[in-house]
Amino acid sequence: MAYELRIKRVYDPASEDDGKRILVDRLWPRGISKERARLDEWNKDITPSPELRKWFGHKEENFDRFKELYTAELDNNKTAPAFLKELSQDLKEGNVTLLYGARSPSCNHAVILLDWLQAHITPAPRQ
Repeated sequence: MAYELRIKRVYDPASEDDGKRILVDRLWPRGISKERARLDEWNKDITPSPELRKWFGHKEENFDRFKELYTAELDNNKTAPAFLKELSQDLKEGNVTLLYGARSPSCNHAVILLDWLQAHITPAPRQ
């Protein structure tokens, strides 16, 4: 069975189908308790740098350039190889859902992170 890597707003209700839930925001999302978030992990190191996040400001007109800059940060992120290895292992056991707090489902860093991870993750060997 192939398990999925997904993204979801942290404000949406948790479901059993989420599998492992990882918050991929540098800042804690406003107005949500740790209990309601139901996190398994909070990874701040894989997120955009504070300078890039502030520059982006979730403005649609900045998204294409933000994607280029954030992808370059991911390519040079020293924590990314370990995160990829961990995700590869986690996906052998179940789904993994990356959680973000942004309002827009299409104009946020998690969309970029998901694409980047899917392009770099080591697929499980076929049995």
